[in-house]
Order: sequence, then structure tokens, then C-alpha cells
Amino acid sequence: MVQHVLMIEDDERLAGMLAAYLAPHGFALRHAASAREGLALLQQEGAPFALVLLDLMLPDADGLDVCRQLRALAAPLRSIPVVMLTAKGDPFDRVLGLEIGADDYLPKPFEPRELLARVRAVLRRPPLADDAGAEVLRFGRLDIDLGARAVRLDGQARALTAYQFDLLVALAERAGRVLSREQLIDAVKGAAFDPFDRSVDVHIGRLRAAIEDDPRQPRRIITVRGAGYVFAKVQDA
Repeated sequence: MVQHVLMIEDDERLAGMLAAYLAPHGFALRHAASAREGLALLQQEGAPFALVLLDLMLPDADGLDVCRQLRALAAPLRSIPVVMLTAKGDPFDRVLGLEIGADDYLPKPFEPRELLARVRAVLRRPPLADDAGAEVLRFGRLDIDLGARAVRLDGQARALTAYQFDLLVALAERAGRVLSREQLIDAVKGAAFDPFDRSVDVHIGRLRAAIEDDPRQPRRIITVRGAGYVFAKVQDA
């Protein structure tokens, strides 16, 4: 089955090269040369796109701002995975991109086969459950709907990236157990992250911002110093 990828990138040569490289591997790449064009395509044809490749430096906008706008769109567009591409090697930009909602980050120049591996990793998600038999994990005021891949706090939907949802499920399904970064990465299959960098911590921070009453004093996702994270079994408040 062909999967459709939207690339928002002003380098037409790069886009053409990647389109040719990805095609034999089952990916059809659609190119948008500007942020405006890319966001318009997403809103017009968002459902067919399995993933967005987003350049950090665009002629009409900052890629970080585009990522923010994408995450503010209505469901299901806001949950489309995003892999950010940039010629800037500053680790701050990488962390900031992940904080805003990107699922992965690849600095330029890169090998096309590395991009392919990361795209496959981000897309390697479990299939959606049938609605009739969908399971909902409930922790006090927090509901995690596995079938709809949706999270609600006090009945209000919380926006998460695909990776962040899978990370939350991995924690919730092992509530009460301390999980290291390595165990979390292993639990969320296909995640192309180094367990020794800050990527997992960044996503945990985003999760806390979404589901904690006070992210600075988390009561749902607790840090165990030197060991990892634990998801609280009892969440009455």
C-alpha cells in the first residue's frame, strides 16, 4: 500500500531527489515549496497524508511556527506525524522542535536511507482498534481511548503527537512500575531516539503540559531520580 507524505521544503532539487528515492519503497511524496502552500494542502487533503517532512527554514515562515499551527488544527490533522529537517545543527533547535510537537528531527545533510528509516520508524504504529471493542484506560479524571487514539482530561480532548500518545499508553499500561528511558523507547516500537539524549524527557514534558494540572508539580507522570518515570496508578484528583 502506498503511503502519502507531504514535504514542506523550499529546496525543489532535494524534494525531487527524495520523491524518486522514496517511490520504490512505497511512499508517494507531495511537495509544497512554502509554509502557506503546505498548510493549505494539509487542510484540503490532510487525511491522505501519513506524515509531514517539514523544513525548519522556509521562505515565508519559521518551521517551528508551522509545526505549532499544524498541532493547533482540528483532529485528525493535528495528529499527523512530523519529521523536521534543518541545516541548523543547534541542539536547542532540536529540543525546541520536539517540545512544539515534532515526532523526530533530522539535520541536513542526511542520507536518504536514514530519512527512510526514520519515516518508517515514526509510522510504525499499532493499528487502530475496532470502535466496537475499543478499550479506554481510566485514571481518575484522565481517559485514554486506545481505539480513537484520544486523550481526555475532565472530558476535554488533549492534543498529543502520535509518538506522545504511544508513550503515554506505554506508561499507563505499566502504571505503578518505574520505566527507564531505554524501557520506554523499547515499549514504543519504532521510535528512532537515542536513550541518552533529551528526546524522551522532552516528550514527557509535553505530556505533562497536556495532562497535568500543574506540570511543574506532576502527579500523574512522576520522575524517579536516576531511574526513569512512573505513571501513578491512583489519580483521584
